[in-house]
Amino acid sequence: MPPPPVLRESPTRRAGGGPRSRPRPDVRGRAVDQTGSGREAARTSAAARTSQESRMSTDVVVVGAGVIGSSIALELARAGRRVTVVDKAGGVGLGSTSASSAIVRFNFSTHAGVAASWEAQFCWRAWREHLGCDVADPVRFERSGLALLDVDAAPRTAYLPLFDAVGVPYEEWDAATLAARIPGIDTGRYWPPKRLDDDRFWADAPDRLGAVHTPDAGYISDPQLAAQNLAAAATRYGAEFRFRRTVVEVRSTDSRVAAVVLDDGTRLACTTVVNAAGPWSGRVNELAGVGSDFTIGVRPLRQEVAHVRAPAGFNPGGAAGITVADLDLGVYVRGEVGDGLLVGGTEPECDPLEWIDDPDAANPNPTPAVFEAHVTRAARRLSGLAVPNRARGVVGVYDVADDWTPIYDRTALDGFYVAMGTSGNQFKNAPLVGQLMATLIDRVESGVDHDAHPVRFVGRHTGESIDLGAFSRRRSVNTASSGTVFG
Repeated sequence: MPPPPVLRESPTRRAGGGPRSRPRPDVRGRAVDQTGSGREAARTSAAARTSQESRMSTDVVVVGAGVIGSSIALELARAGRRVTVVDKAGGVGLGSTSASSAIVRFNFSTHAGVAASWEAQFCWRAWREHLGCDVADPVRFERSGLALLDVDAAPRTAYLPLFDAVGVPYEEWDAATLAARIPGIDTGRYWPPKRLDDDRFWADAPDRLGAVHTPDAGYISDPQLAAQNLAAAATRYGAEFRFRRTVVEVRSTDSRVAAVVLDDGTRLACTTVVNAAGPWSGRVNELAGVGSDFTIGVRPLRQEVAHVRAPAGFNPGGAAGITVADLDLGVYVRGEVGDGLLVGGTEPECDPLEWIDDPDAANPNPTPAVFEAHVTRAARRLSGLAVPNRARGVVGVYDVADDWTPIYDRTALDGFYVAMGTSGNQFKNAPLVGQLMATLIDRVESGVDHDAHPVRFVGRHTGESIDLGAFSRRRSVNTASSGTVFG
């Protein structure tokens, strides 16, 4: 019987920043008692610590304890590998994961994207089975459905054939059906999205639009708790978590990963590293000296999600209302149990994107201008939605790929793998990503040339074959992408 879950926290002298491009000073350089006995004690302690650190080893180091990193840790530990997860934060799921809207949907621009999301939702629905153990406070999957409003950027002809191929159930709604199914919705077609200070934003709609409804879509009740569930399960299989620790060096020998060095001087000998560091993933790649052969770039992007009161009748009987993906106006809305509503943006061309260099320097507070833009656009679509005077919501920083499609791949450094570029749209796939990466690592370490002959993964629930080459670091840019969080 596996031991009970214990998330181990390493001692620390401060909460670390993001991964750095060079090592921090050795903590053994701090001031000590300069009496003879004090110096001798310090030397003895330092020697003992050095000896202890030099013996620390593991099979795999996973960098990042968000929902993606925790899922990867679970699957690798379940496969019998010794796994150590390192995160700069003070606990599981405190980075991008905690700011996720946690929507489970199936609208993607590639077969691999649709197949992965459809397989992953079965993992969420059978959560205890997926974890392989009981956890104290399991998350819930709330099935609420999703309506993707018609829009030129994501026409039905682009994704319905993928739904048919994978077996995703859906309903096609015309404008009259849309109006009947979602209380208070305005079925006007306003494309393209416009700024609030553009007079055309307030103009009457010249046409009507319909939607495609996927009844099996929904959301996860608590994104951070989902990551904690995965981490708790991973510890059942022996994974260890080290918090408030930053990777400062990735060492290699003969073109293969050999060790990871942390900011407290700890050296973790290992044969495999998985970079799941979210918006800090680019920095970790720099430490490993990888990335020169990537055809897909990745950058940190700051995003805001507004929290407001839902209009009357939107959340029926206190249950969660339907999710509406409205690229026509440039927003999405997601109901919550009770009277809440989440409102996020879909990166319309009229809005500047807030690319940042340092994720740690991002403003953590919602801003009035973005809040007003998001909620006013949502109120244009949902009659009865009030626009509060005070901004309220969450802020996250995501690692966004050029085509909004993730990179799950090996790299030119043997033993160094990446799960990055998740672009704010991979929370839904997190349970499956652990399986994808575990399969990829197993095959590559067994000698498969994934670059020449991409590994395929077959979903246990759906039987769908997923070509992992679709997530390659060296793929062509996905020109079918909507260029938004919807991928």
